[in-house]
Amino acid sequence: MNVLIIGGGGREHTLVWKIRQHPEVKQIYCIPGNGGIAALAGCPALDAGDFPALASFVREREIGFTVVGPEQPLVDGIVDYFEAEKLPIFGPNRSAARLEGSKIFSKQLMAKYDIPTAGFAEFDRVEAALKYLSHLPEQPIVVKADGLAAGKGSIVCPDLNSAREAVDALMRQKIFAAAGSKVVIEEFMTGEEVSIFAITDGRDYLTLTPAQDFKRALDGDRGKNTGGMGSYAPTPFLTP
Repeated sequence: MNVLIIGGGGREHTLVWKIRQHPEVKQIYCIPGNGGIAALAGCPALDAGDFPALASFVREREIGFTVVGPEQPLVDGIVDYFEAEKLPIFGPNRSAARLEGSKIFSKQLMAKYDIPTAGFAEFDRVEAALKYLSHLPEQPIVVKADGLAAGKGSIVCPDLNSAREAVDALMRQKIFAAAGSKVVIEEFMTGEEVSIFAITDGRDYLTLTPAQDFKRALDGDRGKNTGGMGSYAPTPFLTP
């Protein structure tokens, strides 16, 4: 079987490295890939956001399975497009990807179904967000861009002045463009952060090994959030 991986980061590098070990995999491609991935897979010069071009490539190279790494093409509907073209693909469809594509949507869903989550408020106007902050007692707070920001849209603020600066940066300065046109202001929580993953077809599910993702740049978690500096699994902080 020939396999295509969509993406060009460390996540996709790991997917390529692991999937190519399967005895049934003959040829593996990664779009757009990167210099490191190119040592393990073919990296055609195609746009990962051009779904018709990707579908044509899949047919030309007789690719039997496509795996999508990044959030953006999932939110943009690559799975829906491939399924409509009868091409096998692994990943959530556009509707399910909203859980990652919109923090407001995911927080509203958790509130609706009583899924435990940090306390929050949502805003689409900078003045309303700043007014809300002015009524809070001094405390650490988290300000999050609603949309996708390459893992950098969650700003942990040690005090309310920093939170006001974060709101201004997201909503006025547009540092993440349209992703920050709406924001979530969220309760700051302490403790170990653990990621739990599940694969589902909408009916059955399979949980994977819990992991810890380290997002902040610089040693000692002193920098800003990134898309991920590294991760490991399993983690000792979560037991069955």
